[in-house]
Amino acid sequence: MIRESDENGRDYLREEYIRRINRVIDYIEANLDKDLSLETLSEKACFSRYHFHRLFGAITGEPLGQFIQRVRLERAASKLISYPTKSITQVANECGFSSSAGFARAFKEAFGMSARVWRAGGHRENSNLRKDESNLGKMESKTGKDYTAPSLYIEGNIITQTWRITVKEQPQIQASVEVREIPEMQVAYVRHIGPYANDSGLFKGMIGKLMRWAGPRGLLRFPDTKLLIVYYDNPCITDESRLRTDVCITVPEGTPAEGEIGRMAIPGGRNGVARFEITADHFGDAWNAVYGGWLPESGYQPDERPCFETHLNDPEQHPEGKHIVEIHVPVKPL
Repeated sequence: MIRESDENGRDYLREEYIRRINRVIDYIEANLDKDLSLETLSEKACFSRYHFHRLFGAITGEPLGQFIQRVRLERAASKLISYPTKSITQVANECGFSSSAGFARAFKEAFGMSARVWRAGGHRENSNLRKDESNLGKMESKTGKDYTAPSLYIEGNIITQTWRITVKEQPQIQASVEVREIPEMQVAYVRHIGPYANDSGLFKGMIGKLMRWAGPRGLLRFPDTKLLIVYYDNPCITDESRLRTDVCITVPEGTPAEGEIGRMAIPGGRNGVARFEITADHFGDAWNAVYGGWLPESGYQPDERPCFETHLNDPEQHPEGKHIVEIHVPVKPL
């Protein structure tokens, strides 16, 4: 018979393993163009090289080398579309490929076409494009004609770029969009790898786990504490079984990570911020409105920081069960 204390001990040990693997994933995400050798990453995880390689595959379900190669290729695929003025060689170098020929072979094997064809429009026919299934339609799943034209508003004595977007087919989906400077935020997070579209139970469970950890530690200080959901992968490119997302709360700097609860910094910078009041089944429409309606008319392009949602209310307390949410898209001038 396993005693309760033994079970708690095993849970703690597993959580420690997950925390270390998440730390490595965070490092890889932030350093795709740098040395990602087994020695470097095993040191980040505080495991021996031999054991780390096996542990990473066992916990994530994907071998380390395959994970790094896939994330590099998927980052390159997104950059080829988002940065049309960058050369293919420059994109390859920024994503950690030292050889143009090696990148070309790997890209064609992964996507079934050359990087040049992908950039020229081949991505629209790629079999991995699941536009209708995702909360995060980050590629050209919609065009500007599906949205009302954005406008420039002048508020008070300050000239502020404020756009209004409305989805013509869903007139109840409206948003105001502003470009703001966002400070760096320290967050604690719970990570999920796998499908998430329209799975409200998944997010509710992740939020519950994070709140149960934060509450006893005195870290829930609403309204100062912010609840965020961070998305790392483009679901139009990455297979849904590999999608990575974090549910986060802001925490004071220096808050320690514990078990499955990781800690990281969300970089600050200029963000396009779209505020919506929507039901759970309209998140995909909201993201598409930002990427397909606002962004092409804004004079901005996305930069390389992760996009995220800030959730501003408890939908169960809303009279219509709606989510009040701000979608943040990190941007820089076009």
